[in-house]
Amino acid sequence: MGESTSERKLQDDHEANALIKNEHRGTKLANEIKTRLASLEPLTESPGCCIYKVPDPLRKSNKEAYTPQVISIGPFHRDNKKLQAMERLKLGHLKALKERENIDMKDLVSTIKAAEESVRECYSETIPLSSDDFVKMILIDASFIIEFFWRNWAELWTEYDRELIKPWLSNRMQLDLMLLENQLPFFIIEKIYDIAMPSLSIDHPFIEICFDQFDYHNVQKKSHLDLEWKIMHFVDLLRFFCLPPRERRPERSAKIVKKMHSATQLKEVGLKFKLIDSSSSCTQLELKYADHGGELEIPKFKLDDTMEIYAGNLMALEECHYPHEAYITDYYILLRFLIRTNKDMDLLVHDEIIANWLDDINQTFINKLCINIVHSGMNNDYHSICEGLNKFHQERVTYVQKLKAALIRDYFFTPWMGASTIAAIILLVLTIIQTVCSLIPLF
Repeated sequence: MGESTSERKLQDDHEANALIKNEHRGTKLANEIKTRLASLEPLTESPGCCIYKVPDPLRKSNKEAYTPQVISIGPFHRDNKKLQAMERLKLGHLKALKERENIDMKDLVSTIKAAEESVRECYSETIPLSSDDFVKMILIDASFIIEFFWRNWAELWTEYDRELIKPWLSNRMQLDLMLLENQLPFFIIEKIYDIAMPSLSIDHPFIEICFDQFDYHNVQKKSHLDLEWKIMHFVDLLRFFCLPPRERRPERSAKIVKKMHSATQLKEVGLKFKLIDSSSSCTQLELKYADHGGELEIPKFKLDDTMEIYAGNLMALEECHYPHEAYITDYYILLRFLIRTNKDMDLLVHDEIIANWLDDINQTFINKLCINIVHSGMNNDYHSICEGLNKFHQERVTYVQKLKAALIRDYFFTPWMGASTIAAIILLVLTIIQTVCSLIPLF
């Protein structure tokens, strides 16, 4: 009996000690979590954030469309060894600017130092550079841009410059300056320009020089005086070039289009595609649908080997910064509905809607652009157009047309499929004839 009482007491003491240890561990763990939470900085994005790393789902579609190939601007690709060769060229441009304008470098350094925090806040990720290294990077990259743009604007390239910067290199640098990840905040370049070239900046502000640099994309021939907001960087400027004036910009809503017939399917039931006159005030984004006439008017769409870079980075900017004003994304989503096959592409090229400057053209360009895009709303005008086109197709299509379209899609989509289908039909007919001939003697 005594042994039983002793065993119970030992067991009770063991359980009590275990409870004390667990309580002590729980208290220690709770304190560790509290300490960690207390040290956590608020998860608030800087109000000035405007330069982003392209989200991985978009990058997967075509990494090269978002990655600089010859020159790094800003911090995101600064350590890319492939781009280091251009650092000497950037320093050469800084030296030329300093010597020509007799710049006091201390003025530029102090200006960047004073704005350093604001510049850092423009990037979506923390930049692990010391203050001195960060300031040097901004000074060298901004001075290169200013000198490069100024030489183009003033047409003051020397024979040595032309030998050093081949046309292919100049064109590729221009493309690299259109990448979302390869940007400096516009305001800091502007500050450096005003200090470095004070006499020029009075009559020709830096934004005017930028309009000239990217004139190819300014199809509406907007003036820098037409700007509706302070642009954040060059990709933001390109987006401004694309947008119609604010008074002609339709509202966007949560309504989205899940299905629409392709250009070929619409053509088969009588829809006409018409190129909007280039003298019209319509922008590239402004399509028109005339329900009574069964006519879709589309501005000319230029397709060249830079379009994927241009469009992809504009859409990435909207995905990250303008999700509720994604007018350019809406446009390419609508194109994706219209262009699903090479036949759709050929149709729009034939109707001169698409100006094809490529040797090899296919619909994958449009499809790749729209892969993994989060599209939670749409331009109300586009939504109405899509609904109108769906209604037009439903009212015009007949059973015979549906059957014809199905046969073409499933059996005659390519010449090889068509040849195989015809061969199979001929073989079937010959088999039937042979069977009938073999059965005739039996009767």
